[in-house]
Amino acid sequence: MSQPFLDFVDLAAERLGASVIAANDEFFGGKDRLIAASEPIWKDGLYTDRGKWMDGWETRRRRESGHDWCVIRFGAPGIVHGVDVETTHFKGNYPEACAIDVSDGAGLAFSAGSESAWHEVLPHARLKGDAHNVFAISGAPRASHLRLRIFPDGGVARLRVYGEVIPDWQRLRRRGQIDLAAVENGGIVVASSDMFFGHRHNLIMPGEARTMGDGWETRRRRGGGHDWTIIRLGTPGTVERVEVDTRHFKGNAPGACSLEGCVVPTRHHAGGAVVWRELLPRTPLQPDARRMFEDELTEVVDVSYVRFNIFPDGGVARLRLFGRPT
Repeated sequence: MSQPFLDFVDLAAERLGASVIAANDEFFGGKDRLIAASEPIWKDGLYTDRGKWMDGWETRRRRESGHDWCVIRFGAPGIVHGVDVETTHFKGNYPEACAIDVSDGAGLAFSAGSESAWHEVLPHARLKGDAHNVFAISGAPRASHLRLRIFPDGGVARLRVYGEVIPDWQRLRRRGQIDLAAVENGGIVVASSDMFFGHRHNLIMPGEARTMGDGWETRRRRGGGHDWTIIRLGTPGTVERVEVDTRHFKGNAPGACSLEGCVVPTRHHAGGAVVWRELLPRTPLQPDARRMFEDELTEVVDVSYVRFNIFPDGGVARLRLFGRPT
């Protein structure tokens, strides 16, 4: 599944606040399982009063023309760049094909008369059973809802919808100081030195980390250097307050951190190095604690990218960069 869009955020993730709000049928498997965070599992010999238990959304066998569908409300509105229609463990009961539609309408009616509200971004595409069916999508409009259509019926284990969040900045600017790095405000972690134990996207996810596995964590560093991650802010702004949360990381928190920023990651013509300005100097951190930095900031300037450095390695649950959009 080496597709560039897989580096984007899952707009349909439960942890982002997404939910499956409607389906025409869920006889064998509930629609909510479609976006469950866990990987699909198989339970041998487990049956319900309706048939074999399957970890996913599954409709009954269709005996008339037509197709089945379900609707997902994104956790944050955005542009879809690709999807993974996963049929793991569905071998003789997966759909033959699927299609994807999106809409930017809140409070949609899901009757036949609402078809004009939907924009097809993935036409009829063949599916394989017990597999990750990955499809790139281009030219999709900003959307708040997605409709998955399956032909004619069957089961889908998971649906992942990869894209970039496009918030309502006119509304957000009225709030004053906001978290410029938050994924729900359009922030995205574009690169990191390492994420062996915890994915880099965890760093800017909503809410507090539930466990150590819900943060960004690198492997143990045996040589020189330090680990880092680069975040593209949702919009350029001035970082006025930094929150570094190491809760749950008790024996593996970094010893220190620093923060740098730039407007765009341009390079020197001579040396080829990225031009970064220091925002927060190297500062000690405590394990299993939330630290606020405001007076410690060396500069409050307009930036669009930040580099968060940890010394030498370890785990951080959340990073919040509060400031004002410019």
